[in-house]
Parts: sequence; C-alpha cells; structure tokens
Amino acid sequence: MSGANCAIVVGAVFWLVGLCGGGRTLRIVLALTSLAAFVVLVTPEPSVIRASVMAALAMLTLLCGRPGAGVGVLCLAVTGILISDPWLATTPGFALSAAATAALIVLAPPLARGMSRWMPGPLALAIGIPVSAQLACGPIIALFAEQQSIIGIPANMLADPVAPIATVVGLLACLAAPFPPLADLFAASAWLPAAWISTTATVSASVPGGTMIVVPGIVAAVVVAGLSLAIGILLAGTTPFPGSAGRWAQISSVGLLVVAGGLLGARMLLTGPLVGTTVPEAWSIAACDVGQGDALVVRSAGQIALIDTGMEPEPLNTCLSALGIDRIDLLVLTHFDADHVGAADTVVGQVGTVLHGPVEAGDEQGLLDRLQEGGARLVSASAGMHGNLGGARWQVLWPRKNSAAFPAGNDASVVLEFDGGGVPRSLFLGDLSAVPQRMLVGELHGTYAVVKVAHHGSADQDPGLYAQVRPSIAVFSVGVDNDYGHPRAETIAATETAGALTLRTDLQGRILIGMDGDALTVWTERSDDSGETADVGDAE
Repeated sequence: MSGANCAIVVGAVFWLVGLCGGGRTLRIVLALTSLAAFVVLVTPEPSVIRASVMAALAMLTLLCGRPGAGVGVLCLAVTGILISDPWLATTPGFALSAAATAALIVLAPPLARGMSRWMPGPLALAIGIPVSAQLACGPIIALFAEQQSIIGIPANMLADPVAPIATVVGLLACLAAPFPPLADLFAASAWLPAAWISTTATVSASVPGGTMIVVPGIVAAVVVAGLSLAIGILLAGTTPFPGSAGRWAQISSVGLLVVAGGLLGARMLLTGPLVGTTVPEAWSIAACDVGQGDALVVRSAGQIALIDTGMEPEPLNTCLSALGIDRIDLLVLTHFDADHVGAADTVVGQVGTVLHGPVEAGDEQGLLDRLQEGGARLVSASAGMHGNLGGARWQVLWPRKNSAAFPAGNDASVVLEFDGGGVPRSLFLGDLSAVPQRMLVGELHGTYAVVKVAHHGSADQDPGLYAQVRPSIAVFSVGVDNDYGHPRAETIAATETAGALTLRTDLQGRILIGMDGDALTVWTERSDDSGETADVGDAE
C-alpha cells in the first residue's frame, strides 16, 4: 500500500508537470520534492521509508538516463536504508514491505501468466498481485504472529481498487487546507473509499474461520514457506528447477498441499461438527488457552461460570465451542485489564449474572452496560459474597468492601473459591500481587486442590500463601513466548515446593480438571500427561 501511494504521488506530479510543458529534469525534481513532502505528511514509517527511497532511486536512474530493473532498484533501496539505520532490520513492517515489493516484481508476472491459462488475463493479474504478496509475506508473519489469515487475498482484492481513490482525494484535502470549504468537500468525499477499506478489514477479521492459530517461530515460518512455495509452483505452472527436478517439484507440491488440506479439514471437523469428541466429559474446571490472559471455566450440574475472557475473541470462542458451552450462568470479570476482559463482548447476550471488580474508567462501565443490555444482571463483587453454581458453592474472598487500600486493577482483582458439586476445592487469584496476597492469607482456611496462580505466574507473589494452601495442582494461564517472562522460575518453584503439579496453558494448551473419587483427573490438549491422576488427600 505504501508503494502504491508513493507511485500515485510521483505519477500525478509527473503528469501535471508534463501537462504544463515541463521537461524531464523539472518533472523529476518536483516529483522528488512532492515525495519528500508526502513522507513528512504521512510520517516516516518503515514501509513508507522503503517505498519512498525506492521511488526516489527509480527517478534518479531516469534522470541519469539509465532506467534500472525493479529488482536492482529494490536491492539498492533496501541496502541503503539498512546501512543508514540497521535497526530497521528488526522491524516486521520493513521486512514485510520489502518482501511484498519483491514479490510484486518477481512473483506476480509468472503467477499471472500461469493463471491466465484458465481465466482472462486481467483477472489473472488482479489475483496474482495479492497472491504473490501473501505468499512472500506469510513466512515472515509466521515468525512473530499467532494468526495466519486465510481470507487475506480476497480481502486485499476488495480493498485495492479504492485505495488509490482514498489516497488522491485525501491528499487533495490536505492541499486544499487553506480553503476550508474545499478541503471539507474533499475530506467528506474521501470518507467513502476509506470507509470501504475499513469495513472490508473489519468484516474480514470477524469471518468465522478466517484466521488460523499458529505457534509463532522458526518452525511455523518454515512450514508456511513450504506451503507458499508449493502454491506458487502450482499456480505458475513452472518451477525454478530444470528437467526431472522440476517435475518432482510439482509432484511434491501437490502432495504437500493434499496433506495440508487433509490436516486443515480434520481440524475444521474437530473444532466444528465433531468438537464434542475432542474433550472428555468428566471435567469440572477448564483453563482455556487464550494466550497471555485468563479465561477459566467452572462447571457443576450443567451450570457454567466463566472467570475472565482473555483478550482475543477467537481463542475464547474455540475453547467454549470445544467445551460445548453456549450459555454462561456466571461471568466473573476479576478486573478490567484487556488480557482479562478483551473478549467479553463475544459473550454479550449469553450471560446470566456478571460479578465484576471495581469500575474506574468509562469504557469499563460501557462494557458492563453492553452486558446488561444483553440480559445480564450486574453485581459488584466484594469479600463475603457467596452463591451457588449448580451443586457447587462459590465465595468472594477479595476485594474488601469499600476499601481504599488498593486502586482498581490487579490488586483489587476478584478472588473466588469454589467447592462441592463435583468441583474440587479451588482458588482463583486473579492478578493479585504479593502485598494483597499476604493480607488474604488470613481469610484462607485449609488446603485447595486447585489454585489458579496469580498474575500469570509473575515474580510478585507471596510464597507463604502457596505454602499455606498446599495446592495439588497449580494452573498457570500464560501465553507462548510472552514478553514478560511469565511464568517466572521462582514462582513455579514456590508452587512445586508447596507440593503442586504445574500445568501451563502455553505448553499444554487447554487444561481440563475433574474428579474421580478422591483423586483429580487431568487432561491436557498438548501433553503426554493426558489422563494423569493425582491424589487430592486432605484437599477435599
């Protein structure tokens, strides 16, 4: 997109100066000046820098009378930028911009030629451009992102035609700023193409199954690169390998895509019509794998409590769907950090009662209002509150009512315990830090079979709390390779010293805990510990 915008600006200036009779030198000088002004206007993001430097080099080659090939200009632009600012090499935006541009130069033409065998040439070119960019950028995205878009290509095809219109009209609005009525007219006109792009992005992002969850890293990048190469070979109808090697490459590409399609189809079945077959029935506590956040489920006699929602809707929906949950009797919002309530809008209209922590900001009250409009009853939680969930009994242990000791947030998290009705005695600590944990110790009596460790296992813990409650299982709800270093080794050591079995959503995915007599049964999504049992002892 940045390259297209720079090309539009440069092309427009070339055309206008040429229309006025300007020569090649004047056109290039004015185009460079306009390009510099455009970069200042839109701010020099990595992709904008790459596009503008490449455009500037292309114009300088024209000025010297030696127009160069696109690949050479791109290589020169990337090398020059990285020499001047090596840190750009670490930014995903710059890498994606350079890869997409290279793909448009190198991959788009053969892909368009290959697809023109079974469709009109203009249509093949229109599809080849976003396909080539997607194939080149996919492996880079897999290095750092937990999602891969499946519908990115059609979304780009819908948005691309109006992008030049939005750029031109928006630029005209800026140039007309000295004449407010004219500027307002251009700005109002730019709303339509901009709204089209925004709506396309929003709708595409919310399409069920439009993205695939992956574990970011080298392995994911290699897998995506292999699939991209296979798709490129089949669409282009040619390979970079001569003779029999080329034929084997095509056969291997077909085989790889067949295997990938089979695995994708199996996944869609297991998270769709066959979702109920992927988890055992006898569970009462579930820790959903929602990345760096909390979303835990308690079930008793068919009634459901959801403790926090995580940040993103898709992981929460996947977990609830796998567990066969379409109605939540009790939604507990321990506090209003995004990693605990970010996906709460997903369950609006499905909640009976909302038990929430202290409200501080307007957007927090707005979320509660939406839940209430969806039919939920709102209850502000404080220590001493209690109720029933099916055959289980729950009680709020923290925060203390009308206490000014801790502001809204982590240290005012709602802390609950559940017991009975087939639910092992369990303690959910929200994001409480060490100081309120020490104050809470006096309210805790006896031991707990399951403890959801506070604040994703951060270092800010009171080991004395865990030593006192002696959990059989310590659950860490945490994201893969998160930036916080959670869970910390010293926190794991504290819970294991207290006698707990460590379970982590980043390593083991979804975690289900049930009871079999006086023993706990543990099922994990990505572990060899499936079916492991642990003696509860006096935790009951």
